[in-house]
Amino acid sequence: MQLRQLGKTGIDISEIALGAGPVSELMVGLDHPQQLATVSQASEIGINWVDTAATYGNGASEKTLGRACSPIHHPQVHVATKIRLSADELDDPVRAIRSSLHDSLSRLNRTRVTLLQLHNSITCNRGDLPTSVTPNDVLRSGGIADIFEQLRQEGLVDHFGLTGLGDSVSLESVIRQGPFETIQIPWHLLIPLSGSDCHAGSIDVDYGRLLDLCKQTDMAALVIRVFAGGAITGKPPSRHTHRTPFFPLDLYQRDQQRSEQLKRVFPAELSLKEAAVRFVLGHEAVSSAIIGFANPEEVIEVCHYASKGPLDEELLSRWPQALPD
Repeated sequence: MQLRQLGKTGIDISEIALGAGPVSELMVGLDHPQQLATVSQASEIGINWVDTAATYGNGASEKTLGRACSPIHHPQVHVATKIRLSADELDDPVRAIRSSLHDSLSRLNRTRVTLLQLHNSITCNRGDLPTSVTPNDVLRSGGIADIFEQLRQEGLVDHFGLTGLGDSVSLESVIRQGPFETIQIPWHLLIPLSGSDCHAGSIDVDYGRLLDLCKQTDMAALVIRVFAGGAITGKPPSRHTHRTPFFPLDLYQRDQQRSEQLKRVFPAELSLKEAAVRFVLGHEAVSSAIIGFANPEEVIEVCHYASKGPLDEELLSRWPQALPD
């Protein structure tokens, strides 16, 4: 497993990370033997970064990792979690942030996490998107960034990150002015092919440009939705896809159609799944691709694809013509 720098944090992390979100369903479910086997396989193969959130399964994901990924058994594994503030918590976020992190650490069976991420969209106005916060909410004196910094001084977190949803102006403002060192960005094979899909989960964010901004500012990009919620790999939509307001079912269905069309571009021996992994890791701003695994075999498969390196440039140049606007 190759390691990459996590921006300016001084940490080297595996280029494939274990995502414990709800799309693959494993880490929010009840199959404890499969959960343990998958985490163990990931650790054995060299994956040293695990991503979760308080909202994933209403804490179930963090509880799973608390059992399967304890510091005693996996001392070298970094854990990243997230905090999402509701609208009624924004005017006095201190209590909500502290309570959320306390509960996360308890579920994770840890005294600190490597990365704490803001799980809200960032927009010009509250309410522009579900869970929106404004740059002022984040950057003002006594705001979210200041509270995060206090948690770091207390030894509860090491670094801060963002979820890259919102609007371009607001995100850029927080990236350039805030103390955040990482950002999660939806990025996959299909996004460069259609302008309308560049804004999934956001108002006007061009995710490719956001990756370029990461490179300019030495911010680490952690890529999510590598398989477009399963559309690229031909899986049926997850239960989460039927519920989420951020990457909804109609987007999944469009991505599924485009995936079928895209198959015509690639050689028969190159699956879309392999192409998807190698495509995202080919971007120089990407520190790691966060992938939700359903079983240990998927861990081995994806890491094998990653070991093959970036896709051929000639192949990359062919596929924009494959899909209609």
